[in-house]
Amino acid sequence: MSPVPKRVLVVRGGWKGYAPARVAGSLIAFLQGHGYVVAVSNDLDVFTHAVLMARTDLIVQCWTTGSPTYDQIAGLRDAVEAGAGYVGWHKGIVDSFGNSPTYLQLTGARYVAQSSNIHRHSIACDQASRDREIIADLPAQVAVVDNQFWVLSDAYNDVLATTTIPARAGDPWSDPVTVPAIWTRRWGAGRVFGCAPGHYAPTLEIPEIRTIVERGLLWASR
Repeated sequence: MSPVPKRVLVVRGGWKGYAPARVAGSLIAFLQGHGYVVAVSNDLDVFTHAVLMARTDLIVQCWTTGSPTYDQIAGLRDAVEAGAGYVGWHKGIVDSFGNSPTYLQLTGARYVAQSSNIHRHSIACDQASRDREIIADLPAQVAVVDNQFWVLSDAYNDVLATTTIPARAGDPWSDPVTVPAIWTRRWGAGRVFGCAPGHYAPTLEIPEIRTIVERGLLWASR
């Protein structure tokens, strides 16, 4: 008997400036190459389809901003609690659905500010993290050309990599601030993977970031 293929739901939409179809599409071929059956939705109502969500092994979200309904968020959260993985990057996960405390508790991170422009900075990988297989064998410092995000987080996250935001003349903060850049989180029987870098396709093509995201997809999957 042939094994039942794993199923991925890619949910994309929201603000068009981040080209959600193109960015999410860049990883669909990778998932198909690993034997996943991929479904794509441009409608958050897909989260309310209980039968579909129950048989989904991995949810990949690329949806910036938005005001989902209570039922949509409940459907997403129930699926993750039951064992579906949940993965996103950049504003497709940390600037999604900010008006929903339930969603923020699920993802464990919230974007509050970003650098004024895309610039070269580094993220520091923490090889002592619990889920360090996602960053195994990567350099201690990974150079990124992207927005630098100020992300609020909580102690339940396993932070795999951080970035440090400097304090410059005129800034209202007086010391450098180190915040999560890549993290994982358990929720019920499910796993959550978040990656702040990923503004546009070139960022996801940086070899180290690509490796981290691909490993994150496989790690999070049921």
